Amino acid sequence: MLADMSSIITLPFIGVICLGAVSGLFVGSMPGLSVTMATALLVSITYTWDTNLAMGLIMGVYVVGVYSGAITAILINIPGAPSSVSTTLDGYPMAKRGKALLALRTATIYSFIGSVIGLIILMVSAGPVTKLALQFTRFDYFLLAFFGLTTIGSLTSKSYVKGLLSAAMGVFLSTVGMDSMFGIGRFTFGITNLQRGIPIVAALIGLFGFSEILIQVSKKKTESVSVAITDEKVSTMKILKHWPLGIYSSVLGALIGALPGAGGPVAALIAYDQAKRITKDPEVPFGEGAIEGIVASEAANNGCIGGALIPMLTLAVPGDAVTAVILSAFYIHGLRPGPLLFTQTPEMFSVILAAGFIACLMILVLGYTVAPLLSKVAAVKERHLFPIVATLCVVGAFATSNNFFDVWLMIGFGILGFIMRKREYSVAPLVLGLVLGGLMDDNFRRTMSLLQSSDSPIKDLFLSPISMVLTLLIVFSVLSNFISFRELIFERNKEKK
Repeated sequence: MLADMSSIITLPFIGVICLGAVSGLFVGSMPGLSVTMATALLVSITYTWDTNLAMGLIMGVYVVGVYSGAITAILINIPGAPSSVSTTLDGYPMAKRGKALLALRTATIYSFIGSVIGLIILMVSAGPVTKLALQFTRFDYFLLAFFGLTTIGSLTSKSYVKGLLSAAMGVFLSTVGMDSMFGIGRFTFGITNLQRGIPIVAALIGLFGFSEILIQVSKKKTESVSVAITDEKVSTMKILKHWPLGIYSSVLGALIGALPGAGGPVAALIAYDQAKRITKDPEVPFGEGAIEGIVASEAANNGCIGGALIPMLTLAVPGDAVTAVILSAFYIHGLRPGPLLFTQTPEMFSVILAAGFIACLMILVLGYTVAPLLSKVAAVKERHLFPIVATLCVVGAFATSNNFFDVWLMIGFGILGFIMRKREYSVAPLVLGLVLGGLMDDNFRRTMSLLQSSDSPIKDLFLSPISMVLTLLIVFSVLSNFISFRELIFERNKEKK
C-alpha cells in the first residue's frame, strides 16, 4: 500500500507543502476565511500541476489551516473555524490572565500530536475503521448528533437547561432553507437569500466577533477585547504532562472524523466534554482558562484530519467539507478514490501521508515562530481595535459568498449573541447546534420515511449494537448533567438558608 517515500519526498514537494502551510496559517487565523474556501480555490489553480505537487499544497493548507483557527480563538475570542469554537472556551480566558503564549504553545503542541496520531490511524487502521463507519445507519448518525447536543449544554453554561435551549435554537435555525426531501423553502418568509440556509460563517462571526464588540462597548469601563503576548516563561514539560488526555482526544477525534459528516466541530465538542468528565482536579475550572480544555479541543479537531481522510480515500465518501473539496481534486487529476485507489494508484496514499506528516512538522515550526507574531494585532488600542474587528467581521461575512445579505445576517446574529450573553446564555451551543442540526434533520426524516414499510420499527431503530450504545450514552449524558444541575440548585438553596 505504501510506495517508496524517497521517490515522493523531493525538494519541490516539500516546498509546495511549506507554501501551503503558510497559506493555511494565514487563512485559518483570519475570521471568515475558511480552509474549505482556500482548498476550493487551490483546486482550481492546481488542476494543471503535477498531481503529487497539487496534493502536497492542498494537504499543507488543510493540516495547518485546521490548527491556525485556534490563534484568533485564543487572542481575540473569534474562532477561525467552527472546529475551534471549543478552544475559545478556555483559550481566551487563559490569554486574558496573561498566559496567551502558554495557550498558543499548548494549541501548537497538541495540534501537532493530534495530526500525527490521526495520520497514523489513517495509515494502519483505514480498513477496520471504515468498516465500522459503514455499519452506521442513518438513525445511528441521528443518535450521534443528538448525543453531541446533550453534551453541548454542559460545555459553557452554568445552567444545563440554558445550554440545551441555546442548542435547540441552533437546531431550529439549521432547518431554515430549502428542504432536502421535498424541495420547498422552510422558514424563509419569502426571502430568496434564506433558501440556501443560514451560512455558518456569517453566524459564527456574528455570534463570537460582532457580539464581543457589542459586549465591550456596552460596558461602562471597556476592557480589552484582545490580549497581547507577554514575556512569560512557558514550560514545555508542563504542557506535555497532559499527554494522556492529548492522545485520548486525538484518537477520539480520528474515530469521529471517520464518520462521514461528523467533522471537527463534533470531535472537538465531544472531546472537550470528555475532558471535563475525566479531569478530576484541574488547576483552573473549565471555562475559566483550563489548559485541559485547549488540549482536548485542539488534539481532537486535528486528529479528525486523518479520520476524515479514511472514508474519502477508501470509500470516496468525504468525511467533512474540506475532504469533499479534496475529493473533487482527485477526480480533476484523473484519480479514482475508493477501493480502486489502492489497486490502480497506490502511490497516492503515500503522497497524502507524506504531505500530511511534513505539514505536521510545519505546525511546530510556524506555531513557534510566526503564530506569536500574529498577537501584534492585540497590541492595538481598543478604540482602534473595535473598528478593525468590525471591518474584519463585515469583510469575512461578505467574502464567503460575495453576498451583502450575509453581512446583515452577521449583524443580526451579533445582536442575538449580545442579548444571549447578557442573559447568561452561552452562544457556543447555538453554533454547534446549527452545525449538527442539518445532520440530525436529514437522517431522522429519511429514517422515518424508510420505517413506514417496517414491521418492527422499534427493533429496527434501537436494537442494533451501535444504536444501543449511542442511546445509552445519550441517557447517561442527560441524567448525569441533570443530577449535577440539581445538586447545584440544592447547594445554592442551602447557602441562602
